[in-house]
Formats: sequence, structure tokens, C-alpha cells
Amino acid sequence: MSIAYRRVILKLSGEALAGSQGYGIDPAIMGRIAGEIGQIADKGVSLGVVVGGGNLFRGAWLEKQGTDRVVGDHMGMLATVMNGLALGEALKARGVNATVLSATPIPEVCESFTQRTALAAMERPGVTVFVAGIGNPFLTTDTTAAMRAAEMSADVIVKATNVDGVYTADPRKDPMARRYDRISFDEVIAKGLAVMDTAAFALARDNRIPIIIFSIHEPGALQAVLEGTGVYTLVDPGA
Repeated sequence: MSIAYRRVILKLSGEALAGSQGYGIDPAIMGRIAGEIGQIADKGVSLGVVVGGGNLFRGAWLEKQGTDRVVGDHMGMLATVMNGLALGEALKARGVNATVLSATPIPEVCESFTQRTALAAMERPGVTVFVAGIGNPFLTTDTTAAMRAAEMSADVIVKATNVDGVYTADPRKDPMARRYDRISFDEVIAKGLAVMDTAAFALARDNRIPIIIFSIHEPGALQAVLEGTGVYTLVDPGA
């Protein structure tokens, strides 16, 4: 089956890279995810990946000890850089061109993000990896994904999570929870469903960018959801 989307922003959490070990980067998981991302890029899709850093560090951890949240968030941004560099190398090892762009300039390590350089990278074959959030504290990588999707004129945001969609309740706690196949932005707000953080959701809603929520732990799920099969929830601005 073909992929209907021309340009895609994938939000990949840092936790997804840790696998069952719960911390750091699991080489087997990284290899599988890089392979699946590469398969999508090989189909001619313009693909950008926003990667988190929660497998290595979270700013809130330091805040609990009385440390300045801003310092902690900057450390978290550096964690996303490490994950992004690792993903970029895993892609290159599989023959996929990868460009890593950092919102915080570290030219000795990778290229710096500007909208112009990012748009140029997205036009080339391969994958563009966005790291260091948007360079500001107090904002999540969910917000980064929505921001980059708007800046890149993406057709869809694909959020890889630990669950296979949006549910009426937490399916890990409530066996009666029901998964939505499709839901509107207005319904998400009215029902108080946790799809993305508030700033990210508002950006996606205002720019009418649909959001696909799926589980990254299911091998082959990324291609399946982009082809309209598999298990996922579509948050549809037109619904």
C-alpha cells in the first residue's frame, strides 16, 4: 500500500529508545526503529524526527532537589542531542542520509536549526532529525514536534507512544478503557484526553495538522499507520 502523506513529523520519545532496560539506549531497539524510519524515507516521504531525551535525563528530576528548572531543562536538551546523534548514525549505518539539526547552536557537534536549513534538508532524500527542543526551557518535545510540523508545512504529526492510541481511560489501569479510532480536536478538549501537552495540542489544532497516536513497540507499526492500516488513533482537525 502507498503512503498518503507527503511530509511527516515523527515525535519519538527518548523512553522508546531505552527498551526494556528503562534507561540509556538499547542498540537493538535503536536499530529496529532506525530501520523502520529508513523504510519510510526510502518510499519518498519527507520525514522529520523530533527526538526526546527522557531515557537519559529529565529537567524535573533536578527541580525536585531544588535545582533551577532552567538548568535542568538545558541538560534535558543536551540529552536529546545525544539521542539524535545516535539515531542519525544508526540511519547512516543503514544507508539512509541523515541530517541532525540542533535548536541550540553546537556547530562542533551538528548543524544548527533554522527554518531555511530545515526546509532544505527536508527536500533532500533521507531523514531530518530535530534535537535540543526549540532551544527554550519549560517547553516539551511535544511542543517541538508541533512547532516543527507547522514550520515545515507537514501533513501530519505521528506520535510514537507506549500505547496504541487514545483511550477513554488509561488502558493499563482500566480494563474497560476503549480506544478511539478517530476523534476530533474538539472532542479531545471536551473529554480532557491527554494527547499532547496543551501548547503542542493548541499549535497542531490552530494549524489544522492531524495527529496520529500509535505504539512504537509494535514492529512495523510506523509504516502500517502511515498506510492507514494497523492500530492507532487519528486526531482529525476536520472531524
